[in-house]
Amino acid sequence: MSTFKDLGLNDDLLQAITDLGFEKPSEVQAKAIPILLESETDLVALAQTGTGKTAAFGFPMLEKIDVSSRTTQGLILSPTRELCLQITNEMKLYGKYCKGLNVVAVYGGSSITDQARDIKRGAQIIVATPGRMKDMINRRLVDISKIQYSVLDEADEMLNMGFKEDITDILSHTPEDKNTWLFSATMPREVATIAKKFMNNPQEITVGKKNESTSNVSHEYYLVNARDRYQALKRLSDANPDIFSVIFCRTKRDTQKVAENLIEDGYSAGALHGDLSQNQRDLVMKSFRNKQIQMLVATDVAARGIDVDDITHVINYQLPDEIETYTHRSGRTGRAGKTGVSMVIVSKSEVRKIKSIERIINQKFDKKDIPDGADICEVQLMSLANKIHNTEINHEIDKHLDSINELFADTDKDELIKKFFSVEFTRFFNYYNKSKNLNIAEGSFDSGRDGGRDFRGGKNDSTRYFINVGSKDGFDWMSLKDFLKEQLGLGRDDVFKVETKESFSFFNTENEAKEKVLAHFTDFKHEGRFVNVEVSENRGGGRRGGGRRDGGKRRDDRRGGGRRDDRKGASSGSRSDRRRSDGGGSKPRRSDSSEFGSSRPRRSRR
Repeated sequence: MSTFKDLGLNDDLLQAITDLGFEKPSEVQAKAIPILLESETDLVALAQTGTGKTAAFGFPMLEKIDVSSRTTQGLILSPTRELCLQITNEMKLYGKYCKGLNVVAVYGGSSITDQARDIKRGAQIIVATPGRMKDMINRRLVDISKIQYSVLDEADEMLNMGFKEDITDILSHTPEDKNTWLFSATMPREVATIAKKFMNNPQEITVGKKNESTSNVSHEYYLVNARDRYQALKRLSDANPDIFSVIFCRTKRDTQKVAENLIEDGYSAGALHGDLSQNQRDLVMKSFRNKQIQMLVATDVAARGIDVDDITHVINYQLPDEIETYTHRSGRTGRAGKTGVSMVIVSKSEVRKIKSIERIINQKFDKKDIPDGADICEVQLMSLANKIHNTEINHEIDKHLDSINELFADTDKDELIKKFFSVEFTRFFNYYNKSKNLNIAEGSFDSGRDGGRDFRGGKNDSTRYFINVGSKDGFDWMSLKDFLKEQLGLGRDDVFKVETKESFSFFNTENEAKEKVLAHFTDFKHEGRFVNVEVSENRGGGRRGGGRRDGGKRRDDRRGGGRRDDRKGASSGSRSDRRRSDGGGSKPRRSDSSEFGSSRPRRSRR
């Protein structure tokens, strides 16, 4: 089927499609629309973000509902406010010629009373976030007992965000004979469970392979030391002067910090995360859509619903904890038939994740080098030259030409060009002159047989430590890693191979951090008691237990005999520690912003 008319849509929808400039249906639209128009069926559709899923369920729903009735007939659930509003606006555009159509958005952060009033006026279709929808049902402000069609859009992301119970509760208030259409980029076990519980023999369509990335996106990774991550980000931006990108971080704190540092360094950047007020998020997104912001730094949750077709790059400042989330990230670029690039900045401990992602998205990553200063200067120079060459002349300047010509009367053409371009070129040259090479080699890595745990290269590349806290002290491997990272002022990837036992634990750092680690935990107190760290011989970090420490000398050889009482564990501290003076206390906590360092001449706004 080559046109929307061939799909069987009515004239009102076809007229709206013409107004929107749509020419040919996307693959997911061509597969889903005929099925949903021709039969009353449940449907599971797997397709990447940016492939036109809203139209794939939106057109059939608009075709089937009765716009002359004020009864709510369609419910669309989406994970975030931004996506909820996006779907609502698109549904209104699709149904602009459907006289009497009322589509209402229901989401947190706005007046629930106003939303209830809009529904009471007669809303054939409600687009909602799960939390607010559940709240309205509990308050009896909405009736979905007669809906005929329910849509779970971005189902995998809703479940990742913890909405499983809300979705289950919402759907329990809907009729059993309704049609449910589930649209998702990936198909994890939780999505399959929802499909099995609430759907009846659903038909399934897949665009590409399950979890596969769109072919419009190329994938690259750059290997650097964790401490150089921010410098690498800046170089990738400078090497792509026309970049219009989303930069993904794991946490809200890192998102805010990266954005603040980019702004301080003169980049056109903004942050988008859950700690911002709704008004702040709206302003940031408005600026980004208008391209007043060139680099949007975001968390995965906040980035849901970013519907901007011209994003050139997605930069994974940090890889997500869930590999499937990478599919959603890369789907922000390469939309609407355009091409895009997904870049990943990785440290040595993350290289193995690249292989895992390749298997899931069924695409290969290209390993590339962070560009050096000379390359960046050349790119910036030619970018400026092209902009000047393509600039339309403003003839208001004509009246000033005599004065300008007089000023440069003794300057020949070559010298004038050199002077003109040196204004911009010198700034980059001075900054990047004698800049260090950020790239590191992969050659030191082993085969990766790490049993699924974090790993670094050969055993001589890192130091393994014993620490006298464990699970009985409330730590698991993740919380202990965060504790160590914060105490030592290290990046997330600089603490690795964390393994917690009941009363003690192990962790690794690069060799160069050894002196810093041991110094910090000398006479160190946490919550009123001593925490001791010492070098362990258990370098492998597997599940082999403690091993011997300090070059083979047992700790008790220096402590007056006897063996360590692991039953007391962290709560008692070592006998030697208890003999030490309490005067030292704990050291002041280091800022976690070490990887964001390095000053730079402020960059001109672009």
